[in-house]
Amino acid sequence: MAIEINKEISQGTVEQRIVYESGNEMAAYAAHQINYHIMGYFPISPSTEVAQFLDLMKANGQHDIKLIPADGEHGSAGVCYGASTAGGRVFNATSANGYLYMLEQMPVQSGTRFPMVMNLVCRSVSGPLDIHGDHSDLYYALNTGWPILMCRDPQAVYDMNILALKLAEDPEVRLPVLVASDGYFTSHQKRRVQTFAKREDVQAFVGAQPPMGFPDTLDRNNPITVGPYMNEPDYINNCYQQSMAMYNAEHVYDRIRKEYAELTGRDYPILDQYRMEDAEVAVFLMNSASEIIKDVVDQLREKGIKAGSIAPNMIRPFPQKAIAEALKNIKAVTVCDRADSYGGHGGNMVNEIKAALFTLGNHTTMVISRIYGLGGKDFYNEDGHQMFQFAIDAVEKGKVEVPFDYYGHTPGDPEKKPKRVLNPMKYEDLNTGLITVKKDEETGKLNVRVPPLRALTKKPKRIAPGHGACPGCGIFSGLELFFKGIEGDIVALFHTGCAMVVTTGYPYSAHKATYIHNLFQNGAATLSGVVEMFWERKRRGELDSLNLKDDFTFVMITGDGGMDIGMGPAIGAALRNHKMIILEYDNEGYMNTGAQLSYSTPMGHRTSTSNVGSKQGGKVFHHKDTAQIMAATHIPYVFTGSEAFPQDLVRKAAKAQYYAQNEGLVFGKILIACPLNWLSEDEQGSNIVGAAVDSCFFPLYEVEHGVTNITYNPEEKSKKVPLSDWLVTMGKTKHMTKPEHEETYKMFETEVERRWNMLKAKHVNEFL
Repeated sequence: MAIEINKEISQGTVEQRIVYESGNEMAAYAAHQINYHIMGYFPISPSTEVAQFLDLMKANGQHDIKLIPADGEHGSAGVCYGASTAGGRVFNATSANGYLYMLEQMPVQSGTRFPMVMNLVCRSVSGPLDIHGDHSDLYYALNTGWPILMCRDPQAVYDMNILALKLAEDPEVRLPVLVASDGYFTSHQKRRVQTFAKREDVQAFVGAQPPMGFPDTLDRNNPITVGPYMNEPDYINNCYQQSMAMYNAEHVYDRIRKEYAELTGRDYPILDQYRMEDAEVAVFLMNSASEIIKDVVDQLREKGIKAGSIAPNMIRPFPQKAIAEALKNIKAVTVCDRADSYGGHGGNMVNEIKAALFTLGNHTTMVISRIYGLGGKDFYNEDGHQMFQFAIDAVEKGKVEVPFDYYGHTPGDPEKKPKRVLNPMKYEDLNTGLITVKKDEETGKLNVRVPPLRALTKKPKRIAPGHGACPGCGIFSGLELFFKGIEGDIVALFHTGCAMVVTTGYPYSAHKATYIHNLFQNGAATLSGVVEMFWERKRRGELDSLNLKDDFTFVMITGDGGMDIGMGPAIGAALRNHKMIILEYDNEGYMNTGAQLSYSTPMGHRTSTSNVGSKQGGKVFHHKDTAQIMAATHIPYVFTGSEAFPQDLVRKAAKAQYYAQNEGLVFGKILIACPLNWLSEDEQGSNIVGAAVDSCFFPLYEVEHGVTNITYNPEEKSKKVPLSDWLVTMGKTKHMTKPEHEETYKMFETEVERRWNMLKAKHVNEFL
């Protein structure tokens, strides 16, 4: 992290040096120099790297920040809020839908006046899903009561993260502060960055400890009530005080940025103006694109056109007076928003600029609104010229002919309308008749007959080949094996995750059956709605024309940590007992965002947020047993499975279908290999998950109406292997077999044996 180039910097009064790093790295670097107390976080691209870099530094003993992986962004915001009430310094980073998931917590934090710093690495908000950069998440932040600082490049990310904490803790402000940078444009692009050479100089600037004299929840001599219920007139008075604090942030920021400029030689005025002294036409842009437009200004100046550009370094509070002053002699300005305020005749910035001009008496500057750069669409020099051309045309014609429009979109071509490539699968091919499930009326148990697997090879695959999964990915071999046991038509919902991303790149889809996508946290609730609509429409006779020979089987596919953030809705669906299957493919991490730890990651395993170093040996707590959690909801059927034991998995799939069509919700969990992030050989996936079963880490069993039955016991088969035999097959766990990690290995081994012995006890006693 932050490889230093041996070159000192003479600007300013403090010792500095140069590094060559990305925006995410610089956010982490600033945080580690400040040495925050707590970071609560949850992985989401493109902000995930911030936590990754901090964890890597933590593993090597470079800071003391307590990193707390949450169960979702809402949880991470709660962690941060709780920590901030306890008087320490708090840090976080997020993006897009993750920020929206924590949005309800944002006004709570600002309304109760507890400082912290959060990096918003700006990204498109779904749907449809797009993980690239624009400002659609940022614009949701405008009404949360957090001051917002803007970062055009990695240098600004570093500097603003230091300024943000001092701003947040200032007695005139006492508000949490958001630091916004552009996803991928700034977050991942490496640039030359000047930093403080010594941590103590950073801490001297921000203050070595959080300012004392403000209440916190750990002061036993001054117990306080945080977040009381409040009626009128107290509530409006509280909001007024918060509003005044927000406006105070403008002059406080102006003061501390001048102090910072003296130290470093780098200045961030509230409004960055380029060649605006005598400009007649201008363009307003934010963050990364605001640097590109400066080259365009220079090129236009060479042609004799008096052009200038404006970019804010702070948008909350909005610099209304500075904007009005900057535009007082401008004949026309094009305001470029990287997000739309749907129905508002322009993005948020253009409407705020119009309000500034109107409020402060400028009724002559013509304003053109253009929405650009959505979903990570690049902004080039020629785009900048076109933005200026809109303003130049308005000046020449004396009016704005098209006040609001999108820029960079393309008209639809009916000839390019997506066409069906794969014909719907035939019911006769999907319903082989070779699998039968019948209920024994005396015992109440299901009798399942499954043919040899070769007899099912002609059964169509539910997912077409040609998807974009990594070599050796176990998701689709595991899913297709499970689907071999499902007869007839399905409707499948996929959570966000690898299985979703690699199969649905528009305009193509690898799904032959009907497919729905919803976000990590809400898939179970969404499919619940589909299921209940099916049964209600069927009851009303509205589906009779479809000539359904059998009922659909509704299946939700989750993985990549989806049973962390999605646990609550999954339990809710289970308690309501909808007729559906939830199938979790467990690859032991958030693989779709870069192999961060999830709650299903076992103890000691290496991920990008549970690194191995001199001070840390992988994940520090045990994995979550989702099958047992779901069994505790008393649904009809729970099972575990593995492609290494195909006959067992197909039998369980057949049972799952019966219960899902006749009784209620089913939960299944299959362990699947992820060679890329497990650091294993592509072709060894089935052997590795087989070893996980034989070591008793991942036992194969079912819970049928509350009764546990182990379906494969490696001890009875004389096939049990030491846990270390499984761990050495993967690069992410080889370190656990070394002497220096013996303590972690023993703790992990003890827990695996404990869970296995508990399972055996349940197998023997149906009342456990």
